[in-house]
Amino acid sequence: MSVPANPKVAKVNEVSEYKNFYVWQLPIRIFHWVNFTSGLILILTGLYIAYPFLSSDSLHADGFLMGGIRITHFITGFVFTLNLLFRLYWFFMGNKYARSNPLTPKFWKGVVKYVKYYLFIPIKKEEHVEHNQLAQLTYWLFFGLGSIAIVLTGFYLFFEPQLNSGVGSLFAWVPVVFGKTAFMVRSWHHIIAWILVLFTLIHFYMSLRDTWLNKNNTIWSIFTGYKKVSKDFKGD
Repeated sequence: MSVPANPKVAKVNEVSEYKNFYVWQLPIRIFHWVNFTSGLILILTGLYIAYPFLSSDSLHADGFLMGGIRITHFITGFVFTLNLLFRLYWFFMGNKYARSNPLTPKFWKGVVKYVKYYLFIPIKKEEHVEHNQLAQLTYWLFFGLGSIAIVLTGFYLFFEPQLNSGVGSLFAWVPVVFGKTAFMVRSWHHIIAWILVLFTLIHFYMSLRDTWLNKNNTIWSIFTGYKKVSKDFKGD
């Protein structure tokens, strides 16, 4: 006669199969939330600058509101840029999970592998705590190059009336890359902003998906720094 399993013992055994593994250092988590907050403010203020949907009977009140929105947008742009420079610094100073190297064959083999995975082609999955190579590639393209492009076009538009000034001259070349006219630079600034918004939504969905399917606390790790891994996991 078999003895019924004790649910309390089963629960203990199940929990003991996993452990918390420290991945995201505090500077990375701070960067993430500063990036998200400043990005949100930039999008909201940028939308108002492009489409001022509030109005009043007073021209001076309208001018004051738009002026305040523009100042907020510009100051937040500087914060966004400084935060991006800090992330570049921590790329070299942080732990191995703070960086990736797309210039290696191993990286691109991983990209191909996870393209197959998302196309529902069977692959041999390995446990890891960092972003997979396909995710890393999208971060390089969107959060990396996209952020640089939004900063360059943004600073050009900020200094456009005084491109002959000392600092302004540093961005005078931007139209050569983004369309030769201020109008094209502004258009690219808006397009890239919407691309970053779309990618942020996809990033959030994929984080939720990873947390749900792999039970690894991906969402919570950006708050705590810890992911859940198997008890035998030693690191990537």
